[in-house]
Amino acid sequence: MMEDPIQLKDEGNKFFQAGDIDKAIECYTKAIKVCKDKKVLAVIHRNRSACYLKKENYTSAASDASKAIDVDAKDIKALYRRCQALEKLGKLDMAFKDVQRCATLEPKNKTFLETLRRLGADIQAKLKTTFSTDSRVQNMFDILLDEEMEKDKREKAANNLIVLSREDAGAERIFQNNGVPLLLNMIETGKPEMILAAVRTLSGMCTGHKARAMAIIHMVGIDKMCSIMAIDNEEIALATCNLFQCINDSLTGGDTREYGKEEALVLDAAKDLKTILLSLLEMVASKKVSGHGRDQALNLLTKNVPRKDKKEKDNTRTLFTIDHGLKKILKVCGQVPELPDQLPLTENTQLIASVLLNKLYDDLKCDPERNNFRDICDEYIKSKIDPNNMDKTIHAVNTISGLLQGPFDVGNALVGHQGIMEMMVALCGSEREVDQMVAVEALIHASSKMSRASFIITNGVSLLKDIYKKTKNERIKIRSLVGLCKLGSAGGDDYSMRQFAEGSTEKLAKQCRKWLCNPQIDTKTRKWAIEGLAYLTNDADVKDDFVEDEAALKAMFELAKSKDKTILYSVACTLVNCTNCYEKKEIIPELVQLAKFSKQHVPEQHPKDKKDFIKMRVKRLLKAGVTSALAVMVKADNAILTDQTKEMLSRVFLALSEDPKDRGTIVAQGGGKALIPLALEGTDAGKVKASHALAKIAAISNPEIAFPGERVYEVVRPLVSLLHTDRDGMQNFEALKGLTNLAGFSEKLRVKIVKEKALPEIENYMFEEHDQIRQAATECMCNLVTCKEVQDRYLEDGNDKMKLLVLLCGEDDDNLQIAAAGALAMLTAAQKKLCTKLTLVTTQWLEILQRLCLHVNPRIQHRGLVIIYNMLNSDDNELAKKLIESEILEILSVIGKAEDNPKRQEPIDAARACLVRAMDLGLIKPFTSPS
Repeated sequence: MMEDPIQLKDEGNKFFQAGDIDKAIECYTKAIKVCKDKKVLAVIHRNRSACYLKKENYTSAASDASKAIDVDAKDIKALYRRCQALEKLGKLDMAFKDVQRCATLEPKNKTFLETLRRLGADIQAKLKTTFSTDSRVQNMFDILLDEEMEKDKREKAANNLIVLSREDAGAERIFQNNGVPLLLNMIETGKPEMILAAVRTLSGMCTGHKARAMAIIHMVGIDKMCSIMAIDNEEIALATCNLFQCINDSLTGGDTREYGKEEALVLDAAKDLKTILLSLLEMVASKKVSGHGRDQALNLLTKNVPRKDKKEKDNTRTLFTIDHGLKKILKVCGQVPELPDQLPLTENTQLIASVLLNKLYDDLKCDPERNNFRDICDEYIKSKIDPNNMDKTIHAVNTISGLLQGPFDVGNALVGHQGIMEMMVALCGSEREVDQMVAVEALIHASSKMSRASFIITNGVSLLKDIYKKTKNERIKIRSLVGLCKLGSAGGDDYSMRQFAEGSTEKLAKQCRKWLCNPQIDTKTRKWAIEGLAYLTNDADVKDDFVEDEAALKAMFELAKSKDKTILYSVACTLVNCTNCYEKKEIIPELVQLAKFSKQHVPEQHPKDKKDFIKMRVKRLLKAGVTSALAVMVKADNAILTDQTKEMLSRVFLALSEDPKDRGTIVAQGGGKALIPLALEGTDAGKVKASHALAKIAAISNPEIAFPGERVYEVVRPLVSLLHTDRDGMQNFEALKGLTNLAGFSEKLRVKIVKEKALPEIENYMFEEHDQIRQAATECMCNLVTCKEVQDRYLEDGNDKMKLLVLLCGEDDDNLQIAAAGALAMLTAAQKKLCTKLTLVTTQWLEILQRLCLHVNPRIQHRGLVIIYNMLNSDDNELAKKLIESEILEILSVIGKAEDNPKRQEPIDAARACLVRAMDLGLIKPFTSPS
């Protein structure tokens, strides 16, 4: 027979009161199974919840109490029991909610109020510790090193850790909380994302803190860091390179903090820096290092070994590197990837090595140092030449190629040495294709600087023609053709200096374009086709054909975006040629006559190098997507993107942005952002060109779209740099237009312009003879006067700034008057003292104001009337009286009484406001109409 739930419940209650909790639970559990009445069931659950609380089984206690509350939300006993259980489970916020409901139901119950107060205090304390960095750090490491944790939680923790390490307090906390060993544990997991997070966190911790950086070097170990950078993973190699850079900057005095007692321990970083330098040189020629790791080791050497500034006397780092590492760098240059057993390389490694050689050679101060560099190279090449071992010999020739792309003079001298040219000839005639390829490439690099390549011209042309005809291998064919292109374009864009017969350059170029568009050919070989075009596009017919060939243009842009960045220089050369933005020699007509008379050579311009043709070519390039290719090129690794290449890219950007109609396209494809780094670093000429292109874009674009986010603030400095007197008028004018647009955009930008010390320059141009420049400067000032610092300059005594503005209001040019009167209207509204000052700077002030108020252009008239209103409002009663006693009153009356007119409403309203103000001051009586 079924048992009675009520009887079972009562039995349970008796056991509970007697303290036999297990028996009570047994009765309640049976009762729950057979009870059908919801309300009775709720009571039984509530009672069993009390049992579970006594047994400290808090999860079950909370669950039973919840079942009772589901039936009756106001069940105060169940609510309080659940509150007690949740508190023990550490769910303080949920417990707090329950006791809050209890206290609302029974406001005078002391137990509830006491619990409420206690839980409130506990929650505050818990929040404090949860948010204190220590537990945050600990918590992140727990998540990161927990194998079971979900991936996205671990990613989030990794990012938080990196962010935390970038603030000094956070970095210190990680360091104090056993962070370095824990980061090493993350690295040991071998998981790329963990290694990356750990390395980036270490970078944050080493940035700008010498003591911490030194401690971390010793805890992690330089060898360990090198082995991480050696992993075959581009992101990890880059992140570790960044870590080394942060350490280097902190140890070489990028860190200017005061250290007090630690000073003695901290200072001597020389030993660590030397160890790092030796370790990087060790990596350069080690087989255990991946291509990406090698690239970054070479990059670090390029960035940190040569002097940043030739005024520094000390070049010992360079001399040390040459003694301990020059042969290792030459070894990298000489690698021939087609042969077995070579060092792991990326497409870019050998070029980065050549750039490093160039920088090292450049950093030498005297002939003995240069001779030593040459001797080491000479000795290295000689040690590799072996007539019985072709592999060693082509290594030697490839090393010379590397030097020809770096310190050209050193490479060129080697080519001239006894036996080297003969060896190249022998290689050209070899059966092995790899020998031919290496020899042809060396010939190409040797013919780079035409004036010095006479030796090559005499021997090279016939050699290359021979190979071109005989070989079946496309890769060698392309290279020998490029050699011929190079030798054939010796005359630059001078139409009359032709190496080849009429029309043959176009044939060569057509062949190059064909190869460029053939996806079956490998990237490295297609790259040579662009190299050929870089030379052939000196010819205007070739340029024209090339830009007509959209497929070829697109193929070139795709290659420019590929991982292989050795191509950038040739793409940049080709674009400079197609847009004719190279440095042009000025042709003086008198000298041309003289030259013709004396039968000397005269440079001639090709008809297709005239303006209209250039314009058409620019349009074609934009249509084919040149801007997005340029934007990708600018982001390339700094070693490969040499200052020379940056200057060429800046020239191309400037040529592209010539026509205002094209600037929108440039912005849409990311050109605005790409120009900023070009304007900030590189050659002087390059920075000026990029700044000028930026000015053109800033003058007519919405700054938010052209330079999204914080980037817009970086645009100000390049524009201000164009205001110097040694820049030409067009650069001054466009920079002022760009700054005017930025100044009209936000207060933060106006402050930035003032901070960059632009004000004196802008004021100078307001005195300029040239109308357009003077107008642009005045418009710019008009947009800047809302800035407190600018107003202060006008308030200062002893300068002509205010006088100049008043006089400019009296000029005949409408636009100039609008700008000058606008500036005055804003200044007099912001600073009442300037209303009085305005009357003291020139005797013509009243006459000029009257002319403004009577102007036919409503915009000028409106500004004049606003100045009058500001003067009436300036608390200078004498001044107000003076105005009303002059003809101004009659002018105001005439304008104010006019009928409403949408075309002139602003001046009419302003005049009426002036009359009302004059009445308020008691200077005129209200008009009374006859009754």
